[in-house]
Amino acid sequence: MKSAMSQRALHEAAGQGLRILAADERCRTAFTTPGSVLQDVLSPAARRYVLAAGRDEFLDHLGILRGKSYRIAVEFVGEENSDPAEIERVVDEYLTVLAHEPVPEQLGFDLSNLGLAFSRELSRKNTARITEAAAARGCEVVLSMERAPAVDEVLGTYRDLASEHPNLGVTVQAYLHRTEADIDTIPVDERKIRLVKGAFTAPTEIALGRGPALDERYLRLAGRLLDRGARLSLATQDPTVLAAARESGLLDRVEEIEMLHGVRPDLLRSYREAGYACRIYATYGENWWLHLLHRLAEHPPMVLTALADIAERHRGDSRTVGAGY
Repeated sequence: MKSAMSQRALHEAAGQGLRILAADERCRTAFTTPGSVLQDVLSPAARRYVLAAGRDEFLDHLGILRGKSYRIAVEFVGEENSDPAEIERVVDEYLTVLAHEPVPEQLGFDLSNLGLAFSRELSRKNTARITEAAAARGCEVVLSMERAPAVDEVLGTYRDLASEHPNLGVTVQAYLHRTEADIDTIPVDERKIRLVKGAFTAPTEIALGRGPALDERYLRLAGRLLDRGARLSLATQDPTVLAAARESGLLDRVEEIEMLHGVRPDLLRSYREAGYACRIYATYGENWWLHLLHRLAEHPPMVLTALADIAERHRGDSRTVGAGY
């Protein structure tokens, strides 16, 4: 037991280190510099988690995952943006994806990619545009959650738009202390609510660190959301949490288990084979620095896999889409 706990503590500390690197402005600046060595070296590792760089290739790959009976959520990865032209390009990207056949059944995005750094009104307007277009195509939109300072803006936008857009849901983060109260103040009944632990670093006065206390809170919040009528997406790659949810019967009440593409595909496959509805959160695009580091932080032993992926490129090996699923 002591050995297992120390191994888990090591993984949690490694995950925290990866999140700190993800948020380091020096690394992010180095990544976005034209001709970035950082981007070139790490791109093979990123492709495990970012399904494709371009839209057409990405949409082709989705067919392979659907063929394995997975539900799909789609996100165009990006960074916080205040350039109106670039913001409009992101909106157009989602509208173009919605015009594709088959239609994605769920979209997700950060408000910071839709203009939140420019103005709340612009991000709200763009969210409404995409959500309306999604509704016309029978697609749901689940807003992603961001760093602690942006939580009020995300929840405020969700509250503003929810009554007019029944296909709009939201992500909530179990690690934030405030989430206990937040779920009592947002529309939940018959809504898609995506429950995550939380991918960002935050001080202890506002958030729990990874560990048993967060696991317990995650499961408690899941139960409360289900009791309030939420259509709950249990978005976690944590086998301990999923096993506890299964043993308690909670897993039989959720709408689905969701995992990020490339993180623990064997674990998600085991639940699909056991008869549970499973969703893959799939991303595409070139701006993947945050996404890569946060995915490795979800399961730090995958750092070794990332190094192996880099070695594969130098050997000329290629990875099969859908491997492990």
